[in-house]
Amino acid sequence: MAERDNRRGRGRDRDENPEFADRVVAIYRVSKTVKGGKRFGFAALVVVGDQRGRVGFGKGKAKEVPEAIRKATEQAKRSLIRVPLRDGRTLHHDVQGQHGAGKVIMRTAPEGTGIIAGGPMRAIFEMLGVKDVVAKSTGSQNPYNMIRATIDGLRSESSPRMVAARRGILPKRDEVPAAAATEEA
Repeated sequence: MAERDNRRGRGRDRDENPEFADRVVAIYRVSKTVKGGKRFGFAALVVVGDQRGRVGFGKGKAKEVPEAIRKATEQAKRSLIRVPLRDGRTLHHDVQGQHGAGKVIMRTAPEGTGIIAGGPMRAIFEMLGVKDVVAKSTGSQNPYNMIRATIDGLRSESSPRMVAARRGILPKRDEVPAAAATEEA
């Protein structure tokens, strides 16, 4: 006989993918002027990541704050990108990103440095799983533009393995490097 679920619907609204963490970066109150006065709504900006190299952002608008956050979170999960990390803690190389007037510079950092970044960039690095990075934003202070500029820079991040594959200098998996072959003999 099948066991009965006595939770009575609790948790139905919960996320099916608990491996993703999310961070609300900004919530704005927006208004629309209509004949009878003003109608207020809310816009939310959310960053989602698995803290192991995947991150995405989304924005949502609704009449209520929780609904705006839910919409933004769903959009963020659909826009995930994978970023290669060195030792699972920092970037492979220094990188710059730009979107509109927002410009960001992200630099690799030695172990123990921590996340030296402000506001929206910090949220992205925490959700990405980066532990050591130095970042600076210049130009726009608008969170939307800062996040887009950061994502733009992270998209251009590449690991040494990716560069070698692009250049066609990776050894085949079946081949054993010469140094390893002599050690086995």
